[in-house]
Amino acid sequence: MNIPKKLLLFCFILCFSGAFAQQHGKVIEEQTVKSSILKRGVKYTIYLPADYETANRTYPVVYLLHGYTDDNTGWLQFGEINRYADKAIADGTIPPMIIVMPNADSSWYINSYDGKEKYEDFFIKEFMPHVEKAYRVKTEKKYRGVAGLSMGGYGTLIYSMKYPQLFAAAAALSAAVVPDDQMVSMPDGNWENVFGQLYGHGLKGKDRLNKAWKANSILDMVQEKTAEQLGGVRYWIDCGDDDFLTKGNCLLHIALTEKKVPHEFRTRDGAHTWTYWRTGITDALQFIGDSFRQK
Repeated sequence: MNIPKKLLLFCFILCFSGAFAQQHGKVIEEQTVKSSILKRGVKYTIYLPADYETANRTYPVVYLLHGYTDDNTGWLQFGEINRYADKAIADGTIPPMIIVMPNADSSWYINSYDGKEKYEDFFIKEFMPHVEKAYRVKTEKKYRGVAGLSMGGYGTLIYSMKYPQLFAAAAALSAAVVPDDQMVSMPDGNWENVFGQLYGHGLKGKDRLNKAWKANSILDMVQEKTAEQLGGVRYWIDCGDDDFLTKGNCLLHIALTEKKVPHEFRTRDGAHTWTYWRTGITDALQFIGDSFRQK
C-alpha cells in the first residue's frame, strides 16, 4: 500500500511535536491543613512539577506568599504561576520544584502583639512540617526557598531573616518594607484597618513604634543582626520604580549594602501591579532555583 508522502510528513511532524511538547505540572487549587495553633483549617494551593506522578524522587520546594487582601489562589489566578513554572522548568531556567501557596488572610505572616493570631508559629511549626510529610519534598535548608509579593514579600523577608537556618534563598517582590517615619505619619484609619490588629489599636504617632513593631520591622532587624547572620540566606529584592513601596525597598538595599551583605537588588519600570509581578516571577524563581543546583 502506497502512503502519500504528504501524509507521512504530517504524521512525522505530529509525532515529533508531541514528543517535545511542553509538559504541564499539576495544580491542586484547594487543600486544607488543620491547625491546632490557629484553631481552624488553613487552605493552600500547590503546584507539582510535570513528572511528580511518574518520577521516584524528592523535590526542592518554594513557599510562595500572597499579598494583602488576596488569598492562596492569587498567584494561580492572577499570577498564572503554573504557566510560568511549566515554561521555566521545560526550558531549563529553573529545576523541577514544588511551589506551595498558603492562605494567610491579612495576618502579615506574623504573630499579633496580643497572641490572638499566631500565623508565624503556624507556618513554621505546623505548615512546613505538614507539606514535608504530605509531599515528596526535600527537607534540607539548601533545597528550600521562600518568595512573595507585597505583604508576601514582607513575609518572605520576615521568615528568611528570623529563620535563616530554614531557607537557602528568599525573593521579595514589591515587599512591604515600611520605614518608621511612614508608620508614624500613617492616617489613623489606615493604621486601624491594616496594622491595629498586629501592633495595637488606637496607637498614634511614635507610640506605634512599640516593641511589637520593632520586633517585626525589616529595617530594624537588618540593623540588629550581624552581617554573618544575614548572609546565611541569598536575597533577591525587586521593586518597581513607580511603586509606593520603593522608598522602603531602597532603604533595605542601602542597609544591606552598608553591612556588606550580598544580595541582588532590582528596580524595573512598573508599579504595584500583577503585570509587574508576572514579569518578575521567573527571574525570582531562577534566583532561588540556582540555590538548589551545584555550581
